[in-house]
Amino acid sequence: MVGMSEAPRPDAKTAERFRAVVLPHLDAAYGFARWLTRDPMTAQDVAQEAMLRALRYFHAFRGEEARPWLLRIVRNTWTDLRAKTRLEDGSLVEVENRADDGPDPEQSALAGDRRRQVAAALAALPADVREILVLREVEDLSYKQIASVLDLPMGTVMSRLARAREKLAAELAGRLGRRDNGLPNL
Repeated sequence: MVGMSEAPRPDAKTAERFRAVVLPHLDAAYGFARWLTRDPMTAQDVAQEAMLRALRYFHAFRGEEARPWLLRIVRNTWTDLRAKTRLEDGSLVEVENRADDGPDPEQSALAGDRRRQVAAALAALPADVREILVLREVEDLSYKQIASVLDLPMGTVMSRLARAREKLAAELAGRLGRRDNGLPNL
């Protein structure tokens, strides 16, 4: 992992505030890292390093929203790791395959298959396309929050998101072998 530079060590009060403000977003950090890395083990490393960086530099956190702030650190950590090790894009080892808890097993199976198809199509997209879709559709960040995470103007976020949705729809159509994939317009 990328070495951390010297920054002030957090005191007990700062560490407690970090636990309350940032730690609840650990699952989001891991989930985003998982989509970026496409590898559960590497995602754990990236999320762990991002949390360490977030704690180390928590003194710079100015009370804005913690989730986008942490996800930006996750993205930067992944970018640093990728630049350092020149990782090749791998394949997603696991995809979401839980069926809905519903009374109808057939509907549950169809919903689970739909989720697997979407997850596989998303995993097949280029990293920059996958990244913006995950931030909006999986992490449910606003355009403003995405702009903050990706350090882009909001108009750019909106146009990239529109193109990313088109690419996902095309990928799904190709995977399902038909134009109408039975999914609502993304």
